[in-house]
Amino acid sequence: MSSVKATDGLGQHATVRVVLIAAAAALGGFLFGFDTAVINGAVDAIRGSFSLDAAQTGFAVSCALLGSALGAWYAGMLANRWGRVRTMQVAAVLLVAAALGSGLAFHVWDLIVWRLVGGIGVGVASVIAPTYIAEVAPARIRGRLGSMQQLAIVLGIFAALLSDAWLADLAGGAAHTLWLGLPAWRWMFLAAVTPALVYGLLVLGVPESPRHLVAKGRLAEARVVLQEVLDMHNDQALGKKLADIEDSLRSEHKPRLSDLRGAAAGLLPIVWVGILLSVFQQFVGINVIFYYSSTLWHSVGFSEADSFTITVATSIVNVLVTLVAISLVDKIGRKPLLVIGSAGMAVTLGAMAWCFSQATGSGAELSLPGSVGIVALVAANAYVVFFGVSWGPVVWVLLGEMFPNRIRATALAVAASAQWLANFAITSTFPALAELGLTFAYGLYAGFALLSLMFVLYAVRETKGVELEDMRA
Repeated sequence: MSSVKATDGLGQHATVRVVLIAAAAALGGFLFGFDTAVINGAVDAIRGSFSLDAAQTGFAVSCALLGSALGAWYAGMLANRWGRVRTMQVAAVLLVAAALGSGLAFHVWDLIVWRLVGGIGVGVASVIAPTYIAEVAPARIRGRLGSMQQLAIVLGIFAALLSDAWLADLAGGAAHTLWLGLPAWRWMFLAAVTPALVYGLLVLGVPESPRHLVAKGRLAEARVVLQEVLDMHNDQALGKKLADIEDSLRSEHKPRLSDLRGAAAGLLPIVWVGILLSVFQQFVGINVIFYYSSTLWHSVGFSEADSFTITVATSIVNVLVTLVAISLVDKIGRKPLLVIGSAGMAVTLGAMAWCFSQATGSGAELSLPGSVGIVALVAANAYVVFFGVSWGPVVWVLLGEMFPNRIRATALAVAASAQWLANFAITSTFPALAELGLTFAYGLYAGFALLSLMFVLYAVRETKGVELEDMRA
């Protein structure tokens, strides 16, 4: 197998195969983005179809995130018991079932149940993909391969928003009938069946993580994976790598939450860092843009068609800046990108808060006067740029690599669960906050962006180029 980069000095090569394997695993991120963002184009139609108020709408949109928290919580246990690959296959099955159930739901509570099931699948995939990628990638390009998770997420968001816009355009509106007597918003959910099936088929062909194999005492299999995936054929380097993995897992036992205990408010400091990274990633309000943007722009005077177009354009910006982040994360490091992102988000969110303070009217009659609407659009897309180049991909890279081997799966599950709960808190409260005033909502998110800047400066350690076996608590 030819390599796409030179050896890193430890006998590891970044082969074409390891890139393809990481890409297959990262497809779970595509489903993560697709399944969570697909609701964007359906919000108003669901609200009208089931006669929901603001609180009920918020819960219908965000309920999948509770399932994601549950899936993330148990993902580490499943990954340690069944392996990374089998766990990804379970996630694929859950996502196929949820897409069918959500698209054919007859009542709002029926829809909520299926979105919870899909959320569990998304939560599992959100934990396993970065764990698996970090465990098969050479250290010198681990950041770039880890960033593929976020690239897949933003591509999933883009695909969901694009398909929403296309289906709504075909039907003449999300609430209008499309095919087989079903309204367009139902087909928005059914569209998720295809990528879920593709994901399930692709992960059938990826090898198990060498670190999981070593932890289970399957050293011969781990040796084969390291030889084939990382092109390690130097016996001395291969033996040293296996020995390093064994040493880091020497105290390995059945993972327990008690492994995460420490003197810092009951948890190890590194676990708190992971939890707070996850919480801040959501508390800056990014998913308000991707779950509610069509409704948001429609509410301030843009037509439904224009609102869909703006939302798709924003998702394209998100994809492009994620590519920039992938090119930078292993060059300038994780921490500098987070600092840049936090500062930029604080400024742009503050600008959005000011723009909405200039709005006139209320409710469905709310509008942004003159050039203020353009400023709001620019600020919103600049905000996505700063998030996409920093907190979007970098948090997933850090969560996949920052924990010591013996607690990685469990600690990542806890941090990812915290992320989903934070996402739920932000997403479910936005409709009510919007009724209080968008200035207050975006001002609140700007405040959290400032807090995230302080947190990164004082608590986050740089992990660029550090081997997983050398990570410390």
